[in-house]
Amino acid sequence: MNAQATQLALGSPTLSPVRTWIVPRWIGQSFAVTARTLFLPLLILGLWQLTSWRGWIAPQILPAPTIVWATFVELIRSGDTPTNLLISLERVGWGFLAGGSIGLVFGILMAQFPSFRAYVYPSFTIFTQVPALGWIPLLMMFVGIGEALKIIIIAKAAMVPVAINTFQGIRNIPENHFEVASVFRLTRLQVVHKVILPAALPSIFTGLRYGLTHAWLALVTVELLASSEGIGFQMVWGRQLFQLDVVIASILVIGIVGLSIDLVFSLIESRLLRWRRAAF
Repeated sequence: MNAQATQLALGSPTLSPVRTWIVPRWIGQSFAVTARTLFLPLLILGLWQLTSWRGWIAPQILPAPTIVWATFVELIRSGDTPTNLLISLERVGWGFLAGGSIGLVFGILMAQFPSFRAYVYPSFTIFTQVPALGWIPLLMMFVGIGEALKIIIIAKAAMVPVAINTFQGIRNIPENHFEVASVFRLTRLQVVHKVILPAALPSIFTGLRYGLTHAWLALVTVELLASSEGIGFQMVWGRQLFQLDVVIASILVIGIVGLSIDLVFSLIESRLLRWRRAAF
């Protein structure tokens, strides 16, 4: 009897099955995505902290991360940041609601009615070439520097991407979709619900997403120029007092809110696209 047979006969543990624990694949993928996402922020934070330790830049110009974090927490505890942020979000909400609605209707009209497009599209193109901030001096002459100015600027910033993406989304619907609808004798309302809306939904939603992003950017900018409250004004207030920790803390708030808005829209988009696939 050879050695292998002897081991089998004696029940040697050397040949017994060995159980190995394998990390689930999705955990490894999630860890890799998280690592790639955090690499650049952590690198910047590390260089920032190293600069503060070495004293390469004066703290009056670039405060240490610990100071900025302490200011960030204090601004939240004191209620300054929540109060200003709520004011800014309310402005964005009203401006985006107005601009998004106008842009959606305008895009549909341009796509569905060639005569309307022939009259307004050239003027609309000229209108889009002027940035939202370029209208501030003119609007100040008519509405002053109150809330109306901010809402109009935010609405203009949101309206343009919504209108353009809605127009392009409807124009890019294949003609055979409408031919099939005519074969099944769908009503105009059914065509909108079964053909136009599902087919153009990704483009429309992209326009809404960009519109909200542009609205948020326009809000911060207009608050920097003409406001006595809001998250943009908080940055101006910190600069006027030469408290750059307040400025950087406000920048963090603006970035976090912008990222949160984008993530929420991404979640909504994924759910709407499921409905779109079910509608076809």
